[in-house]
Amino acid sequence: METEAKPKEAEPLVEDAEATSHTDAGNATTQDSSISNGDDADDKEMVDLKIIWNKNKYDLKIPVDSTGAKLKESIHSLTGLPPAMQKVMYKGLLPEDKTLREIKITNGAKIMVVGSTINDVLAVNTPKEVVQQEVKAEENKKEPLCRQKQHRKVLDKGKPDDIMPAIKGTKERLPTVPLSGMFNKSGGKVRLTFKLEQDQLWIGTKERTEKVPMGSIKNVVSEPIEDHEDYHMMAFQLGPTEASQYWVYWVPAQFVDAIKDTVLGKWQYF
Repeated sequence: METEAKPKEAEPLVEDAEATSHTDAGNATTQDSSISNGDDADDKEMVDLKIIWNKNKYDLKIPVDSTGAKLKESIHSLTGLPPAMQKVMYKGLLPEDKTLREIKITNGAKIMVVGSTINDVLAVNTPKEVVQQEVKAEENKKEPLCRQKQHRKVLDKGKPDDIMPAIKGTKERLPTVPLSGMFNKSGGKVRLTFKLEQDQLWIGTKERTEKVPMGSIKNVVSEPIEDHEDYHMMAFQLGPTEASQYWVYWVPAQFVDAIKDTVLGKWQYF
């Protein structure tokens, strides 16, 4: 007697296995795509900064290889302050052509920003530009400053023994320590401290320290000292006329441009 063969029931399992395999493959594809996207985001090394402007603080995350100019664009997005109106400071005026890595900016660094609206800047700086033009015209008519009697009595004392070393023909950022060992108009020792976080210039003598808002300084003039061109004599004009100039002698030449840029700011010429 022949026994009737029963049909095999294993075949649907193959389809189920294939469906499961396809589903797993789809999941794997989705997961791989997610991981790839994450890797792309991690390609750039980021740095977290604290932006301080107009008594407000902003958090900013930016690639560490961004330039100073790119940082200004990001600050513009945060604050609405146009890059041309910004004076950005980190241990001195921040250069636009160098990267944050080159400047050695690290996580948590505080970036000070000074600037105002276009209308405010024009209102404040128009008198400054007039003052600068008048001072320059007067200087062209006069003999060199270092030959004038009022300055000779200080310069004839000679170079101070404890003056900071000077390098002619170079430009450096402001040092992290005060500029010291210089003379003022009375022949006393004076030091200059640049308080960037407060936007102030501290002029210190043995008797007292004057805390001068940088925005109140109308002009900064300087001239190399004859036979000592690696040092300058420099005046900070604290009022509307030359009578308000505060003179400092034996300023190292490599810091002259940095002092002018920090005190007046490049945006004054906007």
